[in-house]
Amino acid sequence: MRIELDGFTAYCYTGSRATDVTRPAIVMLHGAGMDHTVWTLVARHFLRHGRTVIAPDFPAHGRSGGSPLQSVPEMADWVMRLLGAIGVSRAAFFGHSLGSLVALDAVSRYPDRARALAMVGTAVPMPVSDALLSAAGANDHAAFEMLTQFGYSKRHAFGGNSNPGVWMTGATMRLFERSKPGSLFADLSACNAFTDGIERAAHVSCPSLLVLGAEDRLTPVKASTALRAALPRAETRILAGAGHTLMVEAPNALLDALSALDRSCA
Repeated sequence: MRIELDGFTAYCYTGSRATDVTRPAIVMLHGAGMDHTVWTLVARHFLRHGRTVIAPDFPAHGRSGGSPLQSVPEMADWVMRLLGAIGVSRAAFFGHSLGSLVALDAVSRYPDRARALAMVGTAVPMPVSDALLSAAGANDHAAFEMLTQFGYSKRHAFGGNSNPGVWMTGATMRLFERSKPGSLFADLSACNAFTDGIERAAHVSCPSLLVLGAEDRLTPVKASTALRAALPRAETRILAGAGHTLMVEAPNALLDALSALDRSCA
């Protein structure tokens, strides 16, 4: 789906289906430097189970035009304007990494429009190292290499995909390489600057779920301790053997966790 918003064309993956606003909706938000394709398996699962799925590319990502947004609240407000333009008044929000911060901010500030929150591969706060920010700011390929290397558990960096046919680290690298110049730096800067996430979490009123990789080296499980304490109605699933890129490292366990949340608040 392509929709005109804020003076440019925004793209949303909907499974090539017309948006049925009478069905329970799920919004899926991607991480830094990525696009809607990271949610393909999850999106297709929920489409087959009668959900309306909206997986947008943030501005200047994937198939969306515009310029990169500069902060998590800007991204959250953009998502809510997008949903309003589509006609979706209430949804479950699933977010990975940067997308999890955007989902958290949106759900906390627009509580009447959220039926559930799922934060995948997350930590609050989510600081970014100076070396990574510097490389991303220079559009240096080293930024892609660092994120790809540390985005997987050590075991999955060498393969072992449970769903055959995908080279995990290679696919992630290609995804970063096709990102627009400046978009990764803007995304990482937004993560680094989002310092009021714990305060935002305390205002979340819908059921929430954290899905974390036991071997995540970018957002380690221990970095979510304060977030888990702050979310009033949160459950946590820690997936053994998985790192940060949970959609490909532990796809079936992730689907189980997200499906349980969706059923509980349909």
